[in-house]
Amino acid sequence: MKFTEDQEKIIGRACAILNDAFRREGLEATSAERVKQYCRVKLAGLEHEVFAVLFLDNQHRLITFSEMFRGTISSATVYPREVAKEALLVNAAAVIFTHNHPSGMSEPSGADLSITKHLCDAMKLLDIRVIDHIVVGADDAVSFAERGLL
Repeated sequence: MKFTEDQEKIIGRACAILNDAFRREGLEATSAERVKQYCRVKLAGLEHEVFAVLFLDNQHRLITFSEMFRGTISSATVYPREVAKEALLVNAAAVIFTHNHPSGMSEPSGADLSITKHLCDAMKLLDIRVIDHIVVGADDAVSFAERGLL
């Protein structure tokens, strides 16, 4: 989906407001709906796949949202080692993974399930909690935690 320059500015400002609100108020990791909304604003409408991580402190407040990997229209290569390095660098106690599906479909794929398992295994070794993995589509988002996939 292409946006006009004015729309891009509005979206950028909305993202900045959301970032400020999450940092100030703290993420409620028990509120999957709020996290899904945040991830949709950040990732929906992109024409390429982006895998990002919300790094959280011990009270599940947002430390930073990091776009870790950028892919093509159908996939992005994700390296658990790089996610682990970044988590340690920002001193994260917990993480939420998120990525978009440029196809518009939010249903998790087999590859999504597989990489989530690998990431969870890596984070477990570092004593970093994985709260959720959110897959963003055009009109909605799917929470692995809500579906019992974590």
